[in-house]
Amino acid sequence: MIAHLRGRLFSKQPGQAIVEAGGVGYDVTITIPTFTSLPAEGAEVALFIHTQVREDLLALFGFLDLNEKRLFERLITVSGVGPKLAVTILSGLSTEMLVGAIRGQDHATLTRIPGVGKKLAERLVVELKDKLEDMASAPAAVVSAGPAGEDVLSALVNLGYQRLAAQKAIETAVAKDKELGDHFDELFRAALKVIR
Repeated sequence: MIAHLRGRLFSKQPGQAIVEAGGVGYDVTITIPTFTSLPAEGAEVALFIHTQVREDLLALFGFLDLNEKRLFERLITVSGVGPKLAVTILSGLSTEMLVGAIRGQDHATLTRIPGVGKKLAERLVVELKDKLEDMASAPAAVVSAGPAGEDVLSALVNLGYQRLAAQKAIETAVAKDKELGDHFDELFRAALKVIR
């Protein structure tokens, strides 16, 4: 089994990286967080690998972060979650936020991930909430920022701000005025002031 792969990053695109090692190009399925953290094409890269072997398929799933790989391996133990859906889930939320949502039984956050409906969100919580104690939980910044917090976070990330910086800006804005968490426009403007 391939557990780790180091080589030259031959090419990358959302969802896929080709890593050349020993003259062989390995096609690796990756999450969006891993894609955004990859170095430029041609640079050396090291990925933690989960190898999936079936009769008709040998697939590699790669992660820059070991915790992301560990969470991926736990997600695929949930009935109805295959490797492709696990990659989609990990691309929809950061590892910390996903662990926090599962452990906090936050179905609303989980159902915002494409491909995750109410039943799957419930299954993820039931089957994984007690299996994630060893993984760091999410900072409760956005969870405690009121109903508008997640939407503002999403908007800031879509504008190109780093997720962690956006979370801190939202947390800071809500710490100054708790009522901001109920109003998207006001929280958005306040968070923008902080982040700039």
